[in-house]
Amino acid sequence: MAMVYQKGTVYLAGTREKKWYGKFRVYLHGRNGEEVERTRKVVLGPKSVLRKWEAQEKLRAIVEEENGKTAVGFVAKADDSATFGWFVKEKYLPMRQGQWRPATKQKTEFEIERYLGTRFKSLSLRNLGLFELQVHLNKLAESYSESIVRHAFVNVRSIMRLARKLKFIQEDATEELKMPHTKEVRRPTMTTEQISKLINAIEDIHDLCLMSIALFCATRTSETFGFPWKSYTGDKLVPLNTAFEGELYEGRLKTRESRNAIPIPENVIPIIEAWRKVAKDTSPDALMFPTFGRGVRRGRAVPRQGKNFLRWRIYPIADKLGIPRKLVTFQVMRRTLGTDIQGHGTMKDAQQILRHASIKTTAEIYMQEIPASVRSAINSRTRTILTDGEEGLPGLRKPVFHQRRPNILKSRNTTVPNGSKFDTGEFASA
Repeated sequence: MAMVYQKGTVYLAGTREKKWYGKFRVYLHGRNGEEVERTRKVVLGPKSVLRKWEAQEKLRAIVEEENGKTAVGFVAKADDSATFGWFVKEKYLPMRQGQWRPATKQKTEFEIERYLGTRFKSLSLRNLGLFELQVHLNKLAESYSESIVRHAFVNVRSIMRLARKLKFIQEDATEELKMPHTKEVRRPTMTTEQISKLINAIEDIHDLCLMSIALFCATRTSETFGFPWKSYTGDKLVPLNTAFEGELYEGRLKTRESRNAIPIPENVIPIIEAWRKVAKDTSPDALMFPTFGRGVRRGRAVPRQGKNFLRWRIYPIADKLGIPRKLVTFQVMRRTLGTDIQGHGTMKDAQQILRHASIKTTAEIYMQEIPASVRSAINSRTRTILTDGEEGLPGLRKPVFHQRRPNILKSRNTTVPNGSKFDTGEFASA
């Protein structure tokens, strides 16, 4: 049993300057849970500053902090054999996984292993200091984007914070860790012309319906492939499930705000109705966009995988149109709507459509700056001021106000698989 009432030993050492040193025993937990005894030495201060009894009091406080004040309060800390990699695998991930969606779990595990584990896996938690962590983040910032570096920054702080809570380390080195400057993040969007070309080139009604929802309703990938038909209520979509890598997760959504109803543009409703007429199963619990399972799931309707759908169904069309594949992703489609909506509504409208918990996320990530709108705004203000003062400005010509060209795609008729026709109307990119 650990000796928690020890006083430790205070002694003088040094040649040019005498200093008080302290020596005491600490009792730690090894990797396998066994109790390990170690001797620790600490510098208490110069003899010219501290009297012996003051040095003894200082050592006593250190001993109490390390080993606990009483036998009941004693908590053994981790031995140096508890490495960063072991702690992540055996403690951090088991405790955190229950809070993550499947996509988040897969991504976070990969990022920890790729950007932190390869460097710190074999290092002891006790020896992982601020210097090592900050230098590593700085090096990541030289090669990777802001998103990757920030995730590494957040992950390592979360890991070390938990290590301190579980008494594996005494101090959290990441409290002073700083997020380094990184490369400028490029968040591309699709142009109105690209959206128009892509929509007009899709002939399959299933693919047209799915892409119309993604482009004009700004649904997340997991939401799009998790929609059952009961989510469709005529003029809105109500997220009920999510799907990831072909697996359906009933009742699980990203945030509380994700459950908010999604308004469907009037021009998209006829497309959904046309797909419902020819879909094989439109019962309430049936998936809107299913595929057929393989292996043990053969014969069952299962969710599509987003990457496979784009790769096999949409990318060939985009390639023919000269639209870069990096623009044809559900993330870019969602960001494009958030950007375009600036010309058609308020930031609060955008937040409601994108269903963000924080309007800051809407403004800083999804609403990309449009230089033309910035110039238009400052021109409008200038024109207003100059117009009001026109009488006092001799020879001033009356400002010419240009009307913004409406962002509307051309009407067209689309042929559904059974040969019938339906009119999609005018598609507005917002």
